[in-house]
Amino acid sequence: MSAASDLRVDTYLDHLKVERGLSRHTLEAYAKDLGRWLTFLDDEGRVLDDADGTTVAAFLVKLAGDGLSARSQARYLSALRGLYKHLVRERYLREDPTALVDRPKLGRRLPAVLSRDEVIRLLAAPPGDGPREVRDRAMLHTMYAAGLRVSELVNLELNALNLETGFVVPHGKGDKRRVVPIGDFAKEALLDYLRDVRPGWAKPGSRPVFLTHHGRAMTR
Repeated sequence: MSAASDLRVDTYLDHLKVERGLSRHTLEAYAKDLGRWLTFLDDEGRVLDDADGTTVAAFLVKLAGDGLSARSQARYLSALRGLYKHLVRERYLREDPTALVDRPKLGRRLPAVLSRDEVIRLLAAPPGDGPREVRDRAMLHTMYAAGLRVSELVNLELNALNLETGFVVPHGKGDKRRVVPIGDFAKEALLDYLRDVRPGWAKPGSRPVFLTHHGRAMTR
């Protein structure tokens, strides 16, 4: 583990203690969360200074794989945001790698007309294993897991997917891009579609993820 990384985290914790007057219990929680981040960086062969948005997203995916809830993942991301904002403010770094990473989706409130079981059935639909059904399931799971607008979903391109790590980089309003971790269900649905369906529809050089059976990009 990098001594420089450890020192910068310790300096940040001192800042929280002196400038913000956080309690010992809260500081210990921050130290534990940031320590887990440093361990992850070390395992990945990285240090605090060269982490980017992709690294942060991969960390959140790792936390999800370890069984942490979306709320716990959001807590870790909040700790990282505080650390990196401090490092940028103190001019240790130029850019904040957490800036483009979306907060993990907490149990979003759904319209009252839909029960939890109905949402589960919706995500399982449409039934069948035909090419269109496989595509539509991938679209539903991706849209729900990443909290995408329809326009962001249909405009996803292949280079916006990193399914090995488990995140997408949608192109949002104002030409903004952000890194969004997705869960295993969405990842598996996308892999099924990309492996079994899209190759039979895609024309050479086609970049959109989701295509019609004629090989054209999906529209809203």
